[in-house]
Amino acid sequence: MKPIWIVDDDQSIRFVLEKALLREGLPTRSFTNPREVLKALDSEEGREGPQVLVSDIRMPGGSGLDLLTTIKQRMPGLPVLIMTAFSDLDSAVSAFQSGAFEYLPKPFDLPKAVELIRRAVGESQREEVVEEKMVQAPEMLGQAPAMQDVFRGIGRLAQSHVTVLITGESGSGKELVAHALHKHSPRAQQPFVAINTAAIPKDLLESELFGHERGAFTGAQASRRGRFEQADGGTLFLDEIGDMPFDLQTRLLRVLSDGHFYRVGGHSAVKANVRVIAATHQDLEERVKQGVFREDLYHRLNVIRLRLPALRERHEDVPVLARYFLQRSARQLGVEPKRISEAAMDKLGQFQFPGNVRQLENICHWLTVMAPAQVIELKDLPPEVLASGLPASTRVLESALPTSTASMATAVQSPKADEPLGASPMSDASPTPVGWAAGLEAEALNLLAAGRTDVWDVLTRRFETSLIQAALSTTRGRRIEAAQKLGIGRNTITRKIQELGIGE
Repeated sequence: MKPIWIVDDDQSIRFVLEKALLREGLPTRSFTNPREVLKALDSEEGREGPQVLVSDIRMPGGSGLDLLTTIKQRMPGLPVLIMTAFSDLDSAVSAFQSGAFEYLPKPFDLPKAVELIRRAVGESQREEVVEEKMVQAPEMLGQAPAMQDVFRGIGRLAQSHVTVLITGESGSGKELVAHALHKHSPRAQQPFVAINTAAIPKDLLESELFGHERGAFTGAQASRRGRFEQADGGTLFLDEIGDMPFDLQTRLLRVLSDGHFYRVGGHSAVKANVRVIAATHQDLEERVKQGVFREDLYHRLNVIRLRLPALRERHEDVPVLARYFLQRSARQLGVEPKRISEAAMDKLGQFQFPGNVRQLENICHWLTVMAPAQVIELKDLPPEVLASGLPASTRVLESALPTSTASMATAVQSPKADEPLGASPMSDASPTPVGWAAGLEAEALNLLAAGRTDVWDVLTRRFETSLIQAALSTTRGRRIEAAQKLGIGRNTITRKIQELGIGE
């Protein structure tokens, strides 16, 4: 196991941490300043680097923050813990912007410090495995048996020119499967052209698919190639084929039969050598029974069918997908990739994901922007994830006491002019109150009914925690600015963060 590197000019700090970590079976190596660390990294002995780096901020011979920046450039996945005196807490918060894993305010509680370092070791080991898997930058990820069946199907169909129908719920990744079929086929060097038949108005779809001649309709000032011609020699992906207008289905059937079609307004047949891959989230058999989808076209498309499972059918894939999307979001935004704690990952894995893989990707992008620290904790997850699997009264309170500015915007409702503050509309279908004040009252009644005698303290802590977390989310962890937004003092927010254990 690689050692924990400790950087501090205070010999007593180094000694205490070394002894505590050795008792836990964690090897260590100590340095007195950042220059020694960089020299060790350049040496043959230290080239492999540490498992975790624990560094003070202010030392003779260099700044811990400068060391953090340099280390992150060389070893992006290395967890770095910053130790700081109380007066340097604002500097420590700014270190999160450079990728710090966490900070330890001095004087620190030794068992708590060891536990934090152990957590960092676990994250380091997980990130090493993830990085190995990400080297290939796979177009699709999945370990679940259902996804392995899809991969096997892609492998068998890739070298074929046969038409394929991909079915699956919205957001499950049907276009990724189509891309994979094209990428691994003999047509890989030719165009891959995609069109969503449900997203284009009926009167334009025919021209989009087959092209048009000059003067074919008002505005057609020049001839234009359609998607079939653009995909000649390659693959045409027809997404949401179940929504194609009935009259266009006849023209599509003819192209699939003999490869010939006419541009809109044209008189000469055009031939295109195109492999068609279609996809839908609808039940095409039912659409045929309803008379809105041609049966002969259905059989022409349904030569080979690949069913893509919903994400809720492959929960074991959520961790690897989440870490992949967090890394990709970080690259897109130009920031350090965030890590996710075990508790947060467990909660994410329990979510049903009605929006499938696309929803998970959006959640990871949201977390990259909104999570205040470098490690995503349970409380940082979006409200729809936190509310899943909870009793109704708890879900009401979760919406009442949001953990992010996004949930704050949806949870706090403006009362009408003739309603008291905190009142919320009641629908005939659902008598459950939805305002934040009503949710707070409901939770208070639950706690009182349970015989609790600390209701005031419990709910006050939750309320203050939510306010501070929301403010820190809007300021990307800058405490002074968050205090100003809340209308409280700098010392007050620092004290409250310590009392409430925010970020622990």
